Amino acid sequence: MNDMQWAPIGSEPVPPPLPPTRVDFAGNRSEFRKLATRGAMLELVTFGFYRFWLVTDIRRHLWSNTAIDGDAAEYTGRAKELLVGFLFALAILVPIYLAYFLVGIEFERWQGFASTPLFISFYAFGQFAIFRARRYRLTRTVWRGVRFWMDGSGWAYSFRAMAWGLLVFLTLGLALPWREAALERYKMQHTHYGDLRGDFEGDGWTFFKRGWWLWLLSPLAVLIFPLAPFFYAEFKAREWRWWLDGIRIGGVSLSSKLPHDAFYGLYWKVIGWWVLLSAIFGAYLGGATMLVVQLSGLPAEQVFGSDNAATSIPMLVMMVIGYFAVALAVNIVMRVYLQRDLWAKVLETVEVHNIASAADVRGSGELASALGEGFADGLDVAGF
Repeated sequence: MNDMQWAPIGSEPVPPPLPPTRVDFAGNRSEFRKLATRGAMLELVTFGFYRFWLVTDIRRHLWSNTAIDGDAAEYTGRAKELLVGFLFALAILVPIYLAYFLVGIEFERWQGFASTPLFISFYAFGQFAIFRARRYRLTRTVWRGVRFWMDGSGWAYSFRAMAWGLLVFLTLGLALPWREAALERYKMQHTHYGDLRGDFEGDGWTFFKRGWWLWLLSPLAVLIFPLAPFFYAEFKAREWRWWLDGIRIGGVSLSSKLPHDAFYGLYWKVIGWWVLLSAIFGAYLGGATMLVVQLSGLPAEQVFGSDNAATSIPMLVMMVIGYFAVALAVNIVMRVYLQRDLWAKVLETVEVHNIASAADVRGSGELASALGEGFADGLDVAGF
């Protein structure tokens, strides 16, 4: 008797989908704070040029301590690439600044009109830089031995950003969710992980529904300062969650349960540190003034008069030292709270779905130059 049983074709049970994978961040906060503090001090003594090495160290710390399905990412960018990209960008931007300065001197009455095309040009360069900087960072990001990469045109992205920016201006900000969705879709559709192509399924209407009341009440937040940090923190949390929910890489998708109040504490801690440091700076200036007055033996109005340059120079030096000390401290605070802590808070809410579809991926793409990062640094639009 034959004990074998045959199941009809097509009736095989479908295996249940694998549970979503969590994203783990194992970075040590104390270690990051020491890294940021050392880097800020070296920035000070190198007149800012150490920032290329500091940015690279920060990215390596964040990437290497971020693990998906047990495997950490790797950042392969080098500080020298950023420095060279910045110098190339300066070679392009400095002549533009110089030409505008000379035109302003020659035609002073037309200087106000000349600022409009200059602003438009810098805005276009800034959007180009944002796209190319992202392209550079992706091509230096490796996971499981496979590199991310991007194609697409930075100038095409810049044109889209300018057109959407005009629409946002004409609609008093109401078109912002649709602008964000359109630009993110362009970026993600030109993003690749090996031979997997990215996409973005978030839409402007979904984003608008999550925070429509923020648009209506934003003028109130501008007028009443204590409300502004809450509004901005609320907006950024909703934006992060909407953005993460829309990301697709091949068959892989992300989801987030980031609460709407996730960033309240971070922004208020930064504001608290800023107020505290400002108070310390004020007390420092007051003490320095009393010290200079006491040592000189002259009244304060004479010490700081134009005819007493010899006595005012020490005070000026002390003011500069205090200013740089405060700037250094604020720099450290912002990097700890708004880079490391924000990164950790967002990642602890992220889940990765269908990670198995990224198990058999072939490497592809080419490395991008650091020129975009250089423009981003020169125009002050750089990010992570």
